[in-house]
Amino acid sequence: MRSRPHNLLRRGFGLLLGALAALLIAPALHATDSAPEKAATSYPAVDVHAKEQVAIAAEPCDTEKKCRMFQVNYLKYDFMPIRIVVTNNGDRPISLRDARIYFISAAGDRILAAEPEDVERRLKPPDAGGLGGIPIGPIHIHPKHGASDKKVEQDFDRFEYAALAVEPHTTRAGFLFYDMQGLGNDPLHGAKLTLRELRNADGNELFYFEIPFDEYLNAQRH
Repeated sequence: MRSRPHNLLRRGFGLLLGALAALLIAPALHATDSAPEKAATSYPAVDVHAKEQVAIAAEPCDTEKKCRMFQVNYLKYDFMPIRIVVTNNGDRPISLRDARIYFISAAGDRILAAEPEDVERRLKPPDAGGLGGIPIGPIHIHPKHGASDKKVEQDFDRFEYAALAVEPHTTRAGFLFYDMQGLGNDPLHGAKLTLRELRNADGNELFYFEIPFDEYLNAQRH
C-alpha cells in the first residue's frame, strides 16, 4: 500500500484560522473562463453536508478530450487531473488551509496530489536528468513552483486548486493532479476522494467528506 505524508494545503501564506478578515481575502482560484462556476451539487460525484451547508464534488479529467485545456498530456504519463469543486452555501467562510485531500484507490492506496516537480520527473527520460520513479511529498497550494518544464509550471499556475478559503454563498474550483501509476486500467473504479480538516470560521472541524468515483462512472455510462 502506498501511503504518503499528510497533504497540508498551505503555501506559506501564514493565514491565521481565527482571523475572519484573512479568510475573506484569501486568494480565489485562477479563473479559466468568464462563466460562473457551477455549484458542486451539479456534478454526479459529490458529498453534500446539508447541516454544515457545504458540498464538495470531484470531476476526473479521465479522457484526452476532457483534458484539452492542458498543455501537457498528463494521462499519457499516468497522472490524472481531478477537478475539486467546493460550494459554501452558509453565511460564514470555511477554511481549507489545513485540509488533507487524498485519492484512495480501490485497494486502499492513499495518494497525495502531485507537485509540478513530481510530474516533471515522469516526463523527463533518465538520460535527460529525470529522476523517474514514484513522486513523493505533499502538495502545497500556491507555491513558487520549481519545475523547469514551462508547460507543466504554467498548467499548475493556471489550473491548480488555489483557494485557502471559500466565502459565504460561493463556489471555488480547481484541479489537483494524482499519480495513477500502478493502479491498473480503471483506477477510478472503487476509488474515492477524501477531504479532512476543513474548518468553519470558528475553527471547528467539519465532518469529513468522502466522494466515491463510482458515482461519476455510473453517470458516464448513462
